[in-house]
Amino acid sequence: RLDKFLKVSRIIKRRTLSKEISESSRVKVNGKVAKQAQIKVGDEIEIEFGRSRLTVKVKELREHVLKEDSTMLYEIINEERIERDLN
Repeated sequence: RLDKFLKVSRIIKRRTLSKEISESSRVKVNGKVAKQAQIKVGDEIEIEFGRSRLTVKVKELREHVLKEDSTMLYEIINEERIERDLN
């Protein structure tokens, strides 16, 4: 599941936050809004964190991983700041 991947990969540090974010419309999997989506290797995940957007590609799925190995689960494709129009 999406929330578990976000936590195990340490893209999001806390499971409750990863669940909350994945249930909102702030996460897209392969360009579509994802709410508790099943993910697979090769999927692209786009996450909005406040004023930034992170896009990663899933390289590997695991149940558990050591902190120092967590970044091998994904590849960062894009990281950008979002300028929001406040009008």
